[in-house]
Order: sequence, then structure tokens, then C-alpha cells
Amino acid sequence: MMSVVPSIAILGLVALAALWLAENRPSPADFVIGRATASQALALATAVQTAHFGEEWATGFHARFPALFGLEPMPLSFFVVFNCVWIAIWIASIPSLRSASKPAFFAAWFLAIAGMLNGVAHPLMAIASGGYFPGLVSSPLIGLISIHLWRRLRCATSSVQR
Repeated sequence: MMSVVPSIAILGLVALAALWLAENRPSPADFVIGRATASQALALATAVQTAHFGEEWATGFHARFPALFGLEPMPLSFFVVFNCVWIAIWIASIPSLRSASKPAFFAAWFLAIAGMLNGVAHPLMAIASGGYFPGLVSSPLIGLISIHLWRRLRCATSSVQR
């Protein structure tokens, strides 16, 4: 199970940042339109992330990523279940974002940050490995959609506590 440590460490940091944002950027009651557009952006980002996961699954990300750290492949079952659980969380968060749910904002911030990271990391891993790296084709799109989600989340929240 050491093969999951790099993923858990990276995503743990993403989760901490998302938690901080969810706690420190409230969505005031009058930000209804901002939450609606953020909800739409979350739906789009979830769809694109699902396609990105499909590319990673089909091309062996679960084996190639841990290999960068000299580790054995992570169990495919862990990789699939982990991603499917997050996809389910994001789908459930789409309507909850409209009602200013902090857990929904946490999930949305998590996807925004992780998606932007994917947009940068996959091309760098392709360069490091000297060729195609699983997830490379869809990573620029999830990166761009995640920037859009980030911007919509900022419009749906306030940096000032009310």
C-alpha cells in the first residue's frame, strides 16, 4: 500500500487548502447568482474530470504514477473506488452548492485545485518520463475548466466574513 502514499500526500495538501477556503470564504445569502454559476461550473468540471479519470484508468495511471517514485503499482481497485467516490461527492455537491453548503464548497474547491494541479502535473510527468503519461490528453482541458471553476467559486464567495 506504499504505492498510494504520493497520491494521498498530494491530495491531502489539496484537501487542506480546500478546507481553508471553504471555512474562510463564506457565500452570503445575496450571492445567489454566483452560487448558481459556480454550480454549473462544478457540473462541467465534474464531467471533464470523469473523462480524465477514464483516460487515466484506460492508460495505467495507477501503475505509472507510483513508478515515478520507485513504488509498485497502486491497487487498481483502490484507484477506481477512490475516483468514483470523489465523482459521486462532486455530483452530490452540485445542487448543494446553490444552498451555500460548506461541504459542497469544500468539494468544489478541492476539484478546482486538484484539476489545476492535473493541468500542470501531467505534462510535467510526460516530460519527465520522455513520452506520453497517462492522463496527458485530457489534463489541459481539466486544468482550464478548473480555472473556470476557481473563478466562479471566487464570485460565489466573499473574502470578508459577514
